[in-house]
Amino acid sequence: MNKTVYLSLGSNVGDREANLCEAITRLNEVGTVKRASRFYETEPMEITRQPWFINCAIELETALMPRQLLSAVLKIERAMGRRRSAANAKGPRNIDIDILLFGNAVMKTAALTLPHPALHQRRFVLAPLAEIAADANHPVFKRSISDLRDALPPSAGAIRVIRAKVD
Repeated sequence: MNKTVYLSLGSNVGDREANLCEAITRLNEVGTVKRASRFYETEPMEITRQPWFINCAIELETALMPRQLLSAVLKIERAMGRRRSAANAKGPRNIDIDILLFGNAVMKTAALTLPHPALHQRRFVLAPLAEIAADANHPVFKRSISDLRDALPPSAGAIRVIRAKVD
C-alpha cells in the first residue's frame, strides 16, 4: 500500500537548480513524485557564512516504509556526491533531502524522527511545503502546514521564489 510522504530538498553548491532536478528524477525511482513546489532561494540559517540555498518540497507516493525510504534517500545523496558527517551537517552541500512527513507517522529513533523535528521552525521548509500541502496536518502539533508557516516570526529566514515550476 502506497503512502503519501513529503520531502524537503535543498542545495547550495554547484548548479543548485540542476541538483534539485536530478534529485527529483532519482526520487521517482523509489516512488512517484506527485507534486513539486516552486524553487525558493533561501538564506542559510545556522551557519550563515555560506552560499544561499535553493529549496523545494515534493509530495512522493511510495510503498517503502520510513526506514527504507531513509535508506533510499541517503543512497541518492551519496550517488550525487554528498558525504554526510557531523562536522559538515549544516554546512555547504550539493544536495540535502529530508523526510518531513510520512503520512501521520510519529516516530523517534537514532536515525529518523518523524515528523521532522525542526519542520515547524523553518520558513525555507514550510513555505514550499505549504504550496503543495497547505492543509496537511502536523501529527504532533495538530496544526496545518499553512498555520505553522503563518505563525513564524519574520526572523525565520529570508526567502524568495526563483523558479515558477519544475520541468
